[in-house]
Amino acid sequence: MSERFDAVIIGAGIIGAALGLELSRKGWKTLNLDKLPAAGYGSTSASCAIIRTHYSTFDGTAFAYEGYFYWKNWADYLEVEDERGLADFHDRGCLVMKTEANGYLEKLLEHQRAVGIPFEEWDGATIKAKLPHLDLNTYAPPKRPDDPGFGEPTGGSLRGGVFFPCAGYISDPQLATHNIQRAAEAAGGTFRFNAQVAEIRKDADGRIAGVTCKDGTQIDAPVVVNVAGPHSQKINEMAGATEDMNIKTHALKQEVTHVPMPVEGWDESGIVTSDSDIACYTRPEKGNFLLIGSEDPECDPREFVDPDDFDENFTEQWKIQAMRTAQRIPELGIPSQMKGVVSLYDASDDWIPIYDKSCVPGFYMACGSSGNQFKNAPPAGRMMAELIEKVEAGLDHDSEPLQWAMDYTGKSIDVGFYSRRRTINPESSFSVLG
Repeated sequence: MSERFDAVIIGAGIIGAALGLELSRKGWKTLNLDKLPAAGYGSTSASCAIIRTHYSTFDGTAFAYEGYFYWKNWADYLEVEDERGLADFHDRGCLVMKTEANGYLEKLLEHQRAVGIPFEEWDGATIKAKLPHLDLNTYAPPKRPDDPGFGEPTGGSLRGGVFFPCAGYISDPQLATHNIQRAAEAAGGTFRFNAQVAEIRKDADGRIAGVTCKDGTQIDAPVVVNVAGPHSQKINEMAGATEDMNIKTHALKQEVTHVPMPVEGWDESGIVTSDSDIACYTRPEKGNFLLIGSEDPECDPREFVDPDDFDENFTEQWKIQAMRTAQRIPELGIPSQMKGVVSLYDASDDWIPIYDKSCVPGFYMACGSSGNQFKNAPPAGRMMAELIEKVEAGLDHDSEPLQWAMDYTGKSIDVGFYSRRRTINPESSFSVLG
């Protein structure tokens, strides 16, 4: 006999769990299915989990500022305790360097002012006073170590940067997801792990009827939501939902470098940095390490892979990111033993996520979100729940996009910004920065 739910959510990463929570709070009977053994076990667990407000688009900026307050008020958002404890938000701020590549942040700051986000402009002297370990010479454009001139200053120094106080990071993204799971369960939601979806079923009229798992289990539901991370494109194809999608998603291999912390005490007080001059971002990592991620410069190839069959080993990219960062932090040591994370991003064509309905009645998608949407998971869950409820009640979201009112900032955003049918957004950074 088939089980029946109001909605099946494929995926129990941070966004899938948040959606399960919000639909459950609306009174829906929900089931999160995940092929892995625990919530947040996949690409979420590999997230750098940086909380920030600087995005290349107005809508992305406004959405991220809303997300900041959920993390700031984490216990209030959850409304429950977790036997494992609550995830810590290290609310320390983020310094973004002004570079030619980011237009010296002029456009970005227009968005910050429009949304009302606080920031401080730091000149080079201020940066050196606060972060004396940094070398402020310019090295752009970013290069690979075998390119001529790698590691040599290219003339002049950084013009300064912008410090965003409403920023920081989560040190344990998997725990944060478990927190949301417990909140969803308290609201009546159900989670099932080691459960892989093999078929998305439809009724005679072409509407979603439910899913069948690899073990043969059938689950009936009039709504199915794809929050499958790097597997999202495969799930969209399984549902027959790609016909009218202008934006597709792709599984992209990413490596994150962990090196011993070069600055004494920085793991306890250090801020996040983003530096397009060397195409790297950093934050403190537990265990007295410095985490280094790539900002995807043009000189680095992008490796799109089959999420079920890819090389999970480190490559030369691990060392390249460390060497680029050593230009900015001369004291940085690069150990022979590689530590860090190899995982997958679920990246869309323009690095802006898809939060939308589909051409298949009852099938929804929250995908293309890896790399820059961990921070937005709580409001994304709330927004998607509102979208699903409204569309199921008759809203023609494609013709009249939902206008979603955000709780903390009091602003509204046009959810059509995240449409599957949009054209590629030219304002995007076309990188992990969103």
